[in-house]
Amino acid sequence: MTPPVPDPAPPTGTAPALTADGLYDIGNPVLTTLHVATDGDDGNDGLSPAKPLRTLAAAWRKLPEGTLSNTGWRILLAPGNYPESSLPNYMENRRGSRDFPIIITAERVGAVTLGGDLNIANVHYLYLTNLRIIPEPAGDALHCESCSWLLVRDNEISGGARVAQETVKVNQSQHVYLERNTIHGAWDNAIDFVAVQYGHWIGNRVSDASDWCAYTKGGSAYIRIESNEFFNCGVGGFTAGQGTGLQFMTAPWLNYEAYGIRFVNNLVHDVEGAAVGVGGGFNVLFAHNTFVRIGSRSHIFEAVTGGRSCDGQPGNPGRERCQQYLDAGAWGTTVVDDGTNGAPIPNRNVLVLNNIFYNPPGTQSQWQQFQVFGALTSIAGATTDWSGRGDNGLVLRGNVIWNGGADMPLGVGDGDETDGCPASHPTCSPAALRANNAINTLQPQLVNAASGDYRPLPGGNLQNLAVAPIPDFAWTGLPARPVVPAGETDNRVTRNILGESRTTVNRVGAY
Repeated sequence: MTPPVPDPAPPTGTAPALTADGLYDIGNPVLTTLHVATDGDDGNDGLSPAKPLRTLAAAWRKLPEGTLSNTGWRILLAPGNYPESSLPNYMENRRGSRDFPIIITAERVGAVTLGGDLNIANVHYLYLTNLRIIPEPAGDALHCESCSWLLVRDNEISGGARVAQETVKVNQSQHVYLERNTIHGAWDNAIDFVAVQYGHWIGNRVSDASDWCAYTKGGSAYIRIESNEFFNCGVGGFTAGQGTGLQFMTAPWLNYEAYGIRFVNNLVHDVEGAAVGVGGGFNVLFAHNTFVRIGSRSHIFEAVTGGRSCDGQPGNPGRERCQQYLDAGAWGTTVVDDGTNGAPIPNRNVLVLNNIFYNPPGTQSQWQQFQVFGALTSIAGATTDWSGRGDNGLVLRGNVIWNGGADMPLGVGDGDETDGCPASHPTCSPAALRANNAINTLQPQLVNAASGDYRPLPGGNLQNLAVAPIPDFAWTGLPARPVVPAGETDNRVTRNILGESRTTVNRVGAY
């Protein structure tokens, strides 16, 4: 699928207004309300509760195309079930602003069920709140491409019993905020971000996916992922970066798979693969998270290479972008992808600090603690940073790791200098890993991990454990072209997963 060209070009680095608890601040926009009810009539004007429209499709058609002026619009859905036939087939080309946004909401959380998917493109300042988006039959539930200033808050979004490919898919977009949603059910990923810059995920419950629960890839950048719960997934919990067709990326984020991703204060539990990982990331932070019952397939953390292909066959629409991007300095290739000839994408500056990795007795990873790639292997016809590695700037410090017995291999440092974290590596050699982390030397005492209470036991062995300092990001060492905007440098984690200040009590893990 060739992504549409955004119209107009979405904004870039403008910082959002945030509430005191770090959520997106809607402010006080100017709004005209359209009322919708299952017993309404699409012949009504919808401007009063007494004369509601019957379908969301009719309400959407009343919104002027193009740039909104004088007023934004609130589509207020009365309680009930709205079948797929009552929803818009495609929602596009409405451009709101902070003063004049578009809000689609229910009167109260859980009172409205949309029985079909929402497929959205080229829409700006759209806020979706208080909805249950549960397609029938089950499938992909929410897709937004070439959008900006998208807020998704207090919704349940379902892909069924792992029927959807992606429950929530956002691509070629900017300023996307996921807050306090329940997102579940995909045979691939519950959340899939491709080429999305600026935003946050806060307070979501993300589960039941056969692949990773969620990832940000394809040149996604500057996203804070905080105080979420990820569980019941196959390949793993969350990864920054993975593999992408070059033509689906957006300039200038054309080298690394992920930039400036902060994953803090999250809970990941009951995933078969790694709790978290990175595949082609620059400046990625994993700090103060709690990971429980993880890695039964292989390992608990990974720093591997990302991948970069040019998808499709010569002559396919959009495929010409691969060469155009390479001319601009992108990493990648123009060869037809056969699954083995993609360009590997290195990592740089990955920080793994003050996390708890806990496999209670009777559970453990299959083979080893970590999987870390070292030197890259050149692929014919591909361009990338051949001086890069999977472990360049990788730091693991202050982590409490309880996984298997004393004989559980680290999974690094067993080969020569080309392998990940060799003996000469300054920050992740086997000696450094053992010196700077508690690896199978301290079994975390939690309140009741078997019953889902992952708080540290009061008076237990985590209470007075020292934490490692978290350095700020430095936006140096990026390729000279294309020039990527610097992201935030401040990596302070000032609260825990419950919103409590870390100023006086600062412990490893999320709590």
